[in-house]
Amino acid sequence: MKIVAVIPAYNEETRIASVIRAAFTFVSAVIVVDDGSQDRTAEVARDAGAIVLVHPENSGSGAATMTGVEAARHMHSDIIVTLDADGQHDPKDIPALLKPAAEGRADIVFANRFGQRNRIPLVRRLANGMGNLITFVVTGRWVSDSQCGFKVFGPKAVAQLDLRMSGFEYCTEIVRESVQRRWRVVQIPTKVVYSEYTMAKGQSFANGIRTALKILLRSFLR
Repeated sequence: MKIVAVIPAYNEETRIASVIRAAFTFVSAVIVVDDGSQDRTAEVARDAGAIVLVHPENSGSGAATMTGVEAARHMHSDIIVTLDADGQHDPKDIPALLKPAAEGRADIVFANRFGQRNRIPLVRRLANGMGNLITFVVTGRWVSDSQCGFKVFGPKAVAQLDLRMSGFEYCTEIVRESVQRRWRVVQIPTKVVYSEYTMAKGQSFANGIRTALKILLRSFLR
């Protein structure tokens, strides 16, 4: 099976190379979507061996993810792995996430950072809990780590995924897709590494509230 990693990236020149090299251990190709970076993210990613697509302006993680997914489809990928560019996800967890999809037991596999003894800051736990609750209200499906960017899409999900939300709210949209399209779901505990860098790059609590409002609004308009 052809397995491709998709990595949305924004100003990640100091981290992206190590993430790409680690991912290559488990996948056939790596696609990096440089989402309007103002640094050398694209150049560093190319030097590390990734296929690089560039958004001329910052469009959001959802838009960058969908650009990568569409490119992976053109490459006739069977399975797609998505992960963050800042190094908070451990690529060594990729095989565990791949297994249910590769064995035909899951159409989508969600990483669960809260399923292990990870040292997760309180603000992140609160923001994620709020995201999980809103996602459940909107979709009717409980996902323990709904806002995590570390996921695996099996062949059915690769063919059907159609993201329309450009920002962080795309994670909730994916859960809704899984309900509407009746994807089989598996959740796998994974490691996470938080640092001052990843905390600064991640979604703030205020942004989380704005994201939540967007999710609720669009759920009523859809």
